[in-house]
Amino acid sequence: MVDAVVVSDDASPVTFDPVLRDSTVPVIRHERNAGIARSLNAGLAFARDHDLAWLLTVDQDTELPDDYLSVLRASIDRASAAGIDVGVVAAETVVVDDTPLGYPVESVSGVSTTAEVFQSGTLWRVQALARIGGFDSSFGMDGVDAAACLALRRQGYRIVLAPGARLIHGYGSARPVRLLGRTVMSTRHSPERRTQMVRSRLRLFPAELRTDPVQALRSMRRIVVNTTLAVSVEGDGWAQAKATVRGLRPRRYR
Repeated sequence: MVDAVVVSDDASPVTFDPVLRDSTVPVIRHERNAGIARSLNAGLAFARDHDLAWLLTVDQDTELPDDYLSVLRASIDRASAAGIDVGVVAAETVVVDDTPLGYPVESVSGVSTTAEVFQSGTLWRVQALARIGGFDSSFGMDGVDAAACLALRRQGYRIVLAPGARLIHGYGSARPVRLLGRTVMSTRHSPERRTQMVRSRLRLFPAELRTDPVQALRSMRRIVVNTTLAVSVEGDGWAQAKATVRGLRPRRYR
């Protein structure tokens, strides 16, 4: 599918050493875990060093069909022909636990766009990422892709969806839940992860509100829905509630 592959290993346990040592592709090894943004930026640096125009980021638990990139490239061509400055192109549908999930769609010159996408399986324009300084490592895990999409949109780039493109992603122990006639994901994350999720979304909210008030309110609604599910149906409700409160507390970032 691609011109080059690189593995960015964020301090896997030593049990994976034989796999990484015997890999037929370059492996960037990190001695300590520092969050997904650092690993994504290692891939970005590799792409820039090799003069590659696009970077496909893929988690280890994502499956892509054989024609995946050809569908994404066709969407880039259509968007470019329509005069759209593409910063990101992603699958129209993400399948989690056999449940297809989509993004809110806005049509621009006949091209499907959205505000933000999940980073795994997404094709990023290298030049655009370099312009925003890459992925923001201060977010750790949650909010990295949302922050990148927001920064790209503020620079005038569009987040494009590829019609017909689907990927399968193992979203941890998440399960789809029907709520008020809509399918939403019960993430089943740990309380510690819940704190980070809430904190990241609130951190993005001011800039998001200035850039796209509808998306900002949509993000806040997602926090409310996810927290409600965590407290009511995921078992450790009291711990999840306390984790959410911790996420609401202000925190300084460097």
